[in-house]
Amino acid sequence: MNKINENYLKLGGNYLFAELKKKTEAFQAKHPEADIIRLGIGDVTLPLSPAVIQAMHKAVEEMGDAKTFRGYGPEQGYDFLIRAIIDGEYKSRGIELDMDEVFVSDGSKCDVANIQEIFSRDCKVAICDPVYPVYLDSNIMAGREVVFLPSTCDNGFSPELPDVDVDLIYLCSPNNPTGTVLTRRDLERWVDYATRKGAIILFDSAYSSYIQEPGLPGSIYEIPGAKEVAIEFKSFSKTAGFTGLRCAFTVVPKALGKLNGFWNRRQCTKFNGVSYVVQRAAEAVYSEAGKGETAEMIRYYMGNAAIIREGLGKAGFEVYGGKNAPYIWWKLPSGLDSMNFAAKLLESCQVVGTPGVGFGACGEGYFRLTAFGSRARTEEAVARIMEMEI
Repeated sequence: MNKINENYLKLGGNYLFAELKKKTEAFQAKHPEADIIRLGIGDVTLPLSPAVIQAMHKAVEEMGDAKTFRGYGPEQGYDFLIRAIIDGEYKSRGIELDMDEVFVSDGSKCDVANIQEIFSRDCKVAICDPVYPVYLDSNIMAGREVVFLPSTCDNGFSPELPDVDVDLIYLCSPNNPTGTVLTRRDLERWVDYATRKGAIILFDSAYSSYIQEPGLPGSIYEIPGAKEVAIEFKSFSKTAGFTGLRCAFTVVPKALGKLNGFWNRRQCTKFNGVSYVVQRAAEAVYSEAGKGETAEMIRYYMGNAAIIREGLGKAGFEVYGGKNAPYIWWKLPSGLDSMNFAAKLLESCQVVGTPGVGFGACGEGYFRLTAFGSRARTEEAVARIMEMEI
């Protein structure tokens, strides 16, 4: 009999969003006339911006000419994109990075899962609850011990420091699923903890471009000392609508010692890099035209978030998020089970959302809605929900 990784037996059923898609498709097959509005999975709906499309067309033409054709690119990413990332994401925040500290990839989902490969299997991992499922599942697959950090309305969705020593700490801000943001003081507390304990923070800031309120940190490297204790992940998926193109990047400062070289070695061995066409598209996000078009896209989605947040608030519900992130964390009336509510919402309103318990035990009693639909469909979804008897 083949030896298997029995840690997979510890995983709970299917991946959350795959299961959500499966249930929605089953309902649609049973009710083909149903007009389903999908506000569950955080996939974008607006098309790519003109600057991005123009850059892709130019890059495609280059690939069709022997003089400008490119084969395998650097596993770490092309210099032109890395320079654009450093200038566009970090210098504007007063953060200095070297070229060999930024690694371009095909998505933050892959990176936040794969990063754990460069750490020992006996590392103890702290993960917020509720949380993006990939952090938890990937470490369960590796057989690591996980410590949960409750993140609830009682602590303002800013988890307390662990009461046991941990080696790795996953933080996500703006947070998926709660839509809340860690303050500078919050991050200073975590950087101080990591410095004292010799821990590493894995900081997912894929939604940093959605922060609207001044003073909230969009990078952990805005905090003094963070380069010595933190790895940061950012993505073009929700920022610029790249969910179908796949492009992101991870920052591993050389101040982390061997970890920078380990990640480089891992990528060179297991990854062939992001395509030239996609990297030129990502570079265009930082052009003057691209920055304006991306900002307009974010304003559109945040407008949707405001519609959902305000609509639910007028209906008397308690809601979080939606101010600095494209997610609304809806607190359900007392006693309602989030899984059963998901089924009821689909059956009664033909609206799809994500049950909070799918993000962890502390997510029970909550429900996540995304702002990535069209304006008309978002308004229709809220109108249907407000007519629903809950």
